[in-house]
Amino acid sequence: MNIFEKWLNESNIVERDNLIQISAPERTDYFINPENGQIKNNAPFLYKDIQGDFVLRAKVRHDFISKYDGAALFIMDSDHCWAKLCYEYTDFNTYAVVSVVTNGVSDDANGQNLTNKSVWLQIGRKGDAFAMHYSTDGSHYQMVRVFNLKVSDTLKVGIVSQSPIGKGLVSDFSEIQIEKVTMEDIRAGK
Repeated sequence: MNIFEKWLNESNIVERDNLIQISAPERTDYFINPENGQIKNNAPFLYKDIQGDFVLRAKVRHDFISKYDGAALFIMDSDHCWAKLCYEYTDFNTYAVVSVVTNGVSDDANGQNLTNKSVWLQIGRKGDAFAMHYSTDGSHYQMVRVFNLKVSDTLKVGIVSQSPIGKGLVSDFSEIQIEKVTMEDIRAGK
């Protein structure tokens, strides 16, 4: 069941049962390069507007074809203020949970390396504080990062499929949940 309502950079989508598959065309990404300011904001982003605090989680999977291919949870205030939590094929030939926070320019932080082609991701908001977590079993979540980002009360919240230097990718998103809750313990993601 698709809980999202809108697109930025609309792409091919397949929906069945509890699965959404989004095709990322070649050379698509969200990233503002901290070295040269080059902007890429052309990856397909399926989202809904969410006001106030929330927790978004989903199981993501893809085939790790080209470097930086990824399936991501994504929050956006504007073209220059957003964050994503990806399961990505890194430039170190690993499958890793990667976080990017953009406030004018992007940072880029490789996290935990994993071996499975799927992982559960979670991003939550508590005011201007945000928390990113991952899980290998869908129950026990590990913190990736906590950060502060001055944003509007209403954000675009959803999912992204990306293939920044590749020829395209299909990302799978399942078990998608958006809860309108305020986390009591942001570091634990609960």
